[in-house]
Amino acid sequence: MNPALIDIGANLGHESFAHDLPDVLARAAEAGIVHYLVTGTTLGASEHALELCRTHPHMSATAGIHPHEAQHADTDVLKGIRALLDNPLVRAVGETGLDFNRDFSPRPAQEKVFAEHLTMAVETGKPVFLHQRDAHARFLPILREYRDQLSGGVVHCFTDERQAMYDYLDLDMHIGITGWICDERRGHHLHEFVSDIPAHRMLLETDAPYLLPRSLRPKPKTRRNEPAWLTEVLRVVAEHCQRPAAQVAADTTANAIRLFGLPVTECSAGT
Repeated sequence: MNPALIDIGANLGHESFAHDLPDVLARAAEAGIVHYLVTGTTLGASEHALELCRTHPHMSATAGIHPHEAQHADTDVLKGIRALLDNPLVRAVGETGLDFNRDFSPRPAQEKVFAEHLTMAVETGKPVFLHQRDAHARFLPILREYRDQLSGGVVHCFTDERQAMYDYLDLDMHIGITGWICDERRGHHLHEFVSDIPAHRMLLETDAPYLLPRSLRPKPKTRRNEPAWLTEVLRVVAEHCQRPAAQVAADTTANAIRLFGLPVTECSAGT
């Protein structure tokens, strides 16, 4: 029996899943995935994530504006996100944060929208689902300003250096690990310190359809990632933490249930 796993970051509303989502979910269930947090990155994507959750009982949603889209987040868009957060199926505020790697939106706009999301998280009491890339020096002080009023959160798809991770752990944030750790070109540095993440602060995610684990053997015929391959992220994390995979699975599942207030009975059964 496969251990029960929760994929806390899956873009299941992405167009690449439109033609075969039932098959994708069937493969994931066989692999042991018992719940998904469907990521909202725009108002439209957040609305679609919520619709998927209404159709599929083993899903929850996030609602937010990705930093790439910050320049488009006018007052009406932010009001739309705020309205979605009143739905109990929406478990977290985000994806939100800063991305200074690509700068698809001006940095001042990113910072303003990030702060707006943190304010919404304070108002609703929901945890935050955070994105940070090449922006730690600005991201950290903004997050720190709000942290005491937040219920919690996760720095999703962590790809940064050791000190950044320590900084987020010092704020009692969770760390989300994806298939980036399976990438021998870009993610090798994570092998050196992933074991420093306390067991009660680690979460696992695929970020599907992105970040297909490069360590998968045999290699998939498609580059599309999907939740079933969260098992490969688990395997690599367990290897470098020198802990049994079953224990890492149990800990990360319990962490997701606690942080996002997920239905315990639904999320506790393996396959």
